[in-house]
Amino acid sequence: MQYLAEGFGALAVLLNFIGYRQNHVNRYLIVSACALLSVSIHFFMLGAMAAGVGCMLASIRNIFTLRYRSRALLSVFILLNLLFLAYEWFYLDHGPLIFVAYASSLIFTVGSISLEDTTKIRKWFILAESLGLTYSLCVGSVFGAIFNISNLTSIVVKLCQQKQAKELE
Repeated sequence: MQYLAEGFGALAVLLNFIGYRQNHVNRYLIVSACALLSVSIHFFMLGAMAAGVGCMLASIRNIFTLRYRSRALLSVFILLNLLFLAYEWFYLDHGPLIFVAYASSLIFTVGSISLEDTTKIRKWFILAESLGLTYSLCVGSVFGAIFNISNLTSIVVKLCQQKQAKELE
């Protein structure tokens, strides 16, 4: 079972790599949704429900944002995150580590739907990916950690490229 879980994690890393190379937003959102679905399955198979839920909601959110970007959609996804957090905390009695996963998920949700400045989005996503990396390491997810490290690297490289481009202007 562990090998199958890591297989889904490896697929997520591969799809994520492909997604970041897309030149059209809608293609990126579709490939990213597939990567998030794969990493969600990976986390569920590892018993890491909080990350599984967060990534599943992110996958669904990406599909919806192909057509809609509104405060109502943002509210729905924030509410879903909070309801799942409450369910895990109060009903399933999961430990405080779930707050790390849900904080990451909420940052991604708000950033993906409401922020429009790419530099601000990337800066917030550094925090979200760092939280995701912390969670991945704590639950023993090898490919979850690789997924987060890959995303962090892509974000930092892009921020550095933007900074260099501004300095050359």
